[in-house]
Amino acid sequence: MSSATFNSICFNQGYLRKGEVKISKVKNRGQRVKFYIGGASVLSTKCMQSSEKNKKEVRIGLLGASGYTGAEIVRLLASHPYFGITLMTADRKAGQSMGSVFPHLITQDLPTMVLVKDADFSSVDAVFCCLPHGTTQEIIKGLPRHLKIVDLSADFRLRDIAEYEEWYGQPHSASELQLVFPIIQKEAVYGLTEISREDVKNARLVANPGCYPTSIQLPLVPLIKAKLIEHRNIIIDSKSGVSGAGRGAKEANLYSEIAEGIYSYGVTKHRHVPEIEQGLSDAAQSKINVSFTPHLMPMIRGMQSTIYVEMSQGVTIEDLYQQLRKSYEAEEFVKLLDKGVVPRTHNVRGSNYCFMNVFPDRIPGRAIIISVIDNLVKGASGQALQNLNIMLGYPENTGLLYQPLFP
Repeated sequence: MSSATFNSICFNQGYLRKGEVKISKVKNRGQRVKFYIGGASVLSTKCMQSSEKNKKEVRIGLLGASGYTGAEIVRLLASHPYFGITLMTADRKAGQSMGSVFPHLITQDLPTMVLVKDADFSSVDAVFCCLPHGTTQEIIKGLPRHLKIVDLSADFRLRDIAEYEEWYGQPHSASELQLVFPIIQKEAVYGLTEISREDVKNARLVANPGCYPTSIQLPLVPLIKAKLIEHRNIIIDSKSGVSGAGRGAKEANLYSEIAEGIYSYGVTKHRHVPEIEQGLSDAAQSKINVSFTPHLMPMIRGMQSTIYVEMSQGVTIEDLYQQLRKSYEAEEFVKLLDKGVVPRTHNVRGSNYCFMNVFPDRIPGRAIIISVIDNLVKGASGQALQNLNIMLGYPENTGLLYQPLFP
């Protein structure tokens, strides 16, 4: 291997200690190269970071950079060898640096945040939209046609525009946007990556799923498709860290309001209900309604969904377990735990993983499924990066190999 070739290779996992051997795979414009490094080699992290910085191939625009999901995008892209941020917007924080808004990101070399109306997209290849619901609809009509877009809001998740208005309390402007920007509601791909990977590959606009729907659909969709559970009486009890409510100042999110207690909210009317039912109904090819109640927990990040289902006639817990194993055994980020092991939010914190397992209910014929994710990573920014990797032809785990942070 020539020195020029060696210098062009970037690692996501740091450096090697003396005597270690690492096997890595690098995708290089359509071909996969396997190489081995061992012996007493020591790689300079500083040199690697410099090489990465000069090697960025895809210019990223980050709209709505001053929120939690925007900050997570920045954190994840810090280790991405191909994606570099060239544009950042944040209307209320315009003119400020990312390090001044999020001091933990002060080491990152990033552009100053600007107003959306002042953004120059000529130096951008792809965009993450981390804007509030209702905002992205208006922004998209002004974006250049060449951009790949991953939208983290709810604006393009629901196919039924009337349903959007019912649950989000404002009309959807997709019908108007069709006259200006044809890649809108009907052409948006719902990006639940492990379920919709092939559709994501060819998409220009991906609607990134919500956090609750991600934690719920990943275990349920394979079971529904395999006709192993009944479509009726699906009960979902979900719990989320406070970061899921965003960074805006809200009385309900004050420390004294959240600490040392649990708060149920959106009872019977949470905005993620139609998104959950849309995905499950697609899997069943018939209408499914669920009973869903979310709870706010006194923790910063993490999400657990405990799902109660009725098994189809003659189906056993072992059947459910084996179907989930078959569905996800080749997946990088969705892991079925060993039998009897209860998933914990601590064990996915800061990562793009979803851990799940299935248990027998004491009521005959029923099962309990537990699924955990980090609401800001697999439930938002991590899955968004996973989707953009696929859209642009890079290995989908690029920039996402952070292991869970514990304790």
